[in-house]
Amino acid sequence: MGLISWERRRRWAANGAAALLASVAAIALSAPSAHAQPATQAASEQTDQSKKTDQQKAAPAGATLLDRILVLSRTGETAIQSLASASHVDQEQLDRRMATTPNEMLFGVPGVAAQADARRVSTSINIRGLQDFGRVAVIVDGARQNFQRSDHGTQSTFYIDPELVKSVDVIRGPVANTYGSGAIGGVVFFDTKDAVDFLKPDETWAGSVTGRYESNGKGWTTSATGAYRINENWDVLGNIVYRDYDNYKDGDGDTVNGTGFDVQSGLFKTTIRPTENSELKLGWVGSSDGWDETSGGVPVNDVDLKSNTFTARYNITDEDKSWLDLHINTSYNKTNLDLTSLAPQNRFDPVTGLPVVLPAGSLSTFDVGTTGIDIWNTSRFETNGIAHELTYGGDWVGDNVKTGGAAGGDSFYTPSGKRDVSGAYVQDKLTWDWLEVIAGLRYDSYSLKDDTHDISGDRLSPRVTVGVSPFESAGLAGLQFYGTYAEGYRSPSITETLISGNHPAGVSFPFLPNPNLRPETGKTTEFGVNYKQNDIFEPGDALRLKAAYFNNDVDDYIDGVTLSPFAPGSGCPFGPGIPICFQYQNFAKAKINGFELEGVYDAAWGYAGFSASITDGHTVSYKGVEADLATIPSSQVTAQLGLRFLEDKLTVGGEVQYNGKPKGNAVATDYTLVNAFASYQATDNLKVDFRADNLFDVKYANPLNGSTTVAVYEPGITLKLAATMRFGG
Repeated sequence: MGLISWERRRRWAANGAAALLASVAAIALSAPSAHAQPATQAASEQTDQSKKTDQQKAAPAGATLLDRILVLSRTGETAIQSLASASHVDQEQLDRRMATTPNEMLFGVPGVAAQADARRVSTSINIRGLQDFGRVAVIVDGARQNFQRSDHGTQSTFYIDPELVKSVDVIRGPVANTYGSGAIGGVVFFDTKDAVDFLKPDETWAGSVTGRYESNGKGWTTSATGAYRINENWDVLGNIVYRDYDNYKDGDGDTVNGTGFDVQSGLFKTTIRPTENSELKLGWVGSSDGWDETSGGVPVNDVDLKSNTFTARYNITDEDKSWLDLHINTSYNKTNLDLTSLAPQNRFDPVTGLPVVLPAGSLSTFDVGTTGIDIWNTSRFETNGIAHELTYGGDWVGDNVKTGGAAGGDSFYTPSGKRDVSGAYVQDKLTWDWLEVIAGLRYDSYSLKDDTHDISGDRLSPRVTVGVSPFESAGLAGLQFYGTYAEGYRSPSITETLISGNHPAGVSFPFLPNPNLRPETGKTTEFGVNYKQNDIFEPGDALRLKAAYFNNDVDDYIDGVTLSPFAPGSGCPFGPGIPICFQYQNFAKAKINGFELEGVYDAAWGYAGFSASITDGHTVSYKGVEADLATIPSSQVTAQLGLRFLEDKLTVGGEVQYNGKPKGNAVATDYTLVNAFASYQATDNLKVDFRADNLFDVKYANPLNGSTTVAVYEPGITLKLAATMRFGG
């Protein structure tokens, strides 16, 4: 349907940001070390402000990243304690990555990849080879992100600026089914910043400004944050971000058209603590974006995007009442995308298939609203020496899709309709000495309808996990083995079920709806090991390691197929254009297996991290024919090293990542990326960050973009420099 292209249109921020960056960099170079405060100390002071430190903040001294509490954990687990493949990305990591896009926030997380095509700020997340149409639940502050538009390449995208995010949690596989229906691939939870992350203990108010420059694409980012403590039980935070980027150059120095963008994003959040044991968070996250969409290098559409997410989250936990740990989340996410044609376009009528001219000024609209509610409680008790954490709850998500426009416009191929998915579950985590057992059962149901269709279905999905810690000796006491069998249930999306009409440009052929699509059922077997040990080589150091092998059979897997009108029973009619049809159909299954590893060693002098993931998969037709699965990402090996100096005020380090070509992918190649970074906390209120991505200017393409019409090469060498000034009182 055309390649997407960005044209930079606003430059008002460049001169001001340049002046800010130059001035704060000069201050940083001359700042006396006597006034410097270690970054870890500053973070610790801010951590002490939260009454919920055990849920969201940094771990005690000597702990590693894998000891951080998972925000999305419903039983208060850290990543290393979780009997599942789970990862946590904290604020320190996000600052070090200086992420411009969601893809960069997830660098090195095993089993996770992102697809963005040329549109770098709109992202689809892939976990273990599964993506699009809700297979991966993307959640921002408790709100599901379900925007979808039919196009070449990725089908489902979300919008979040990394500057607004303080942590990212990932759980891989259908063991995440307590977090909502459909997540047979896993769940990614983006948690945005709070006032308590920003205010120091003795401050009533605080503010900060950040200026950042990137060499590749001559990109500028400006950000301003303000926080205010109304009283000890009520605070507010606001943040606004503006990014302005030209087209970047790939590793050969060639400009990649359509990769520039300018976007404005914002965040507002208030936290109220009605009692000592309860908390209410009200939040808004939004973005406003605009770009030109091109086809064959010629601008064809002016695109305007607005995304707004509203959330209300309440929790109450009473230590004197072990049965009470109640959470209530409600949310509404609305994404509006408008396309206005810039010139007359020769298209095909979506109904008749005959040639039509789409006049300049024609409008196509995509409006997707998602409403959600999620309620759960955890009760803790003991029976005969066995500790129980019994979690039970329910959730509902409703999608309302409205598309419209002139005949031949793009919106016709993303059908309007409504879909409701809901579920209820119960899960008991039993712990006895060296044995841990998790048993759960989830019920899912869905309904999908438009003016002529009304489809529904339901299913029960079990989960059983057994973990053992069989050793007591000093060196092996932290070794834990686990095995899991879990199932998940994904209902067909509106587009997969109801897409119709004729292909809009270039060539004409019909899309066929398929109201008989069966839901997908993910059945995963996983075997893993967790290991943690302290004081290995020196007092206070720590080693954490997670590894897992998984096998996921997705029964009735849904994918697009090309049909021939000459094949008996295909349902493909003869008509104008080329003699084929496109339809989403069920396959007998998709078989995906792989291995994941994540580890970190942390000591006073610095840290060393290592991660790896190998994923392989294929589809199997009902006749037993196997075919490569196009959504299999690169196999990856990532090594990271960071060194601390000047009483932890200065951190320098680097990253090396090897990417192996997925089997059967036409655009992918093997490639290795090398990155470097440095961060200097010059004073309590001044920080300077530097990063160099793709140091050796490697030319490479994201293998997930193999389904697009033309390979989109990723950025070549990119230098980033940022400075943040903070003030408060």
